Amino acid sequence: MILPTPVCQSYQDLIIKQVKSCLSKAEKKLQQDFTMPAIFFNQRGKIAGSARLQKNELKFNPVLLNDNLQVFLDEVVAHEVGHLITFQLFGKVKPHGKEWQQIMTQVLNVAAKPYHDMNVEKVKGKTFIYQCQCGPTELGIRRHNKVVKGTQQYSCKRCRQILVRAM
Repeated sequence: MILPTPVCQSYQDLIIKQVKSCLSKAEKKLQQDFTMPAIFFNQRGKIAGSARLQKNELKFNPVLLNDNLQVFLDEVVAHEVGHLITFQLFGKVKPHGKEWQQIMTQVLNVAAKPYHDMNVEKVKGKTFIYQCQCGPTELGIRRHNKVVKGTQQYSCKRCRQILVRAM
């Protein structure tokens, strides 16, 4: 059993405060009330955070948070809160589509970056080397397992050749 990485209580408090700040900013600009989401610090993998739209929940990655507090305060929290606000205003739309971009830039005043650029070495799962004519490529364990089960094949983005496990 993998135990969750603990997040410093003061970091958790700062994240919660930042979520409240983003919601307050949105409420003032849009003249609408938004419900405070449930907040969890149990996001795993290379994802910094995620928004569970129908449940009004936010999840943050404790490992990345511990190493990148300022990025979370400046970008990640607003990014995820932006998803919740977008869903509450527009319903189901493209995750990083024009509606979300509008909320990010015009309401939350944060750049609408779909992905973070934090170092993910600590949270990167086991990878497997596959080969094509271009050279070696890494696949994560989920994709590797699909190849092993025979339910999926992956091809190189450059040469379009089917990737095969390097031995």
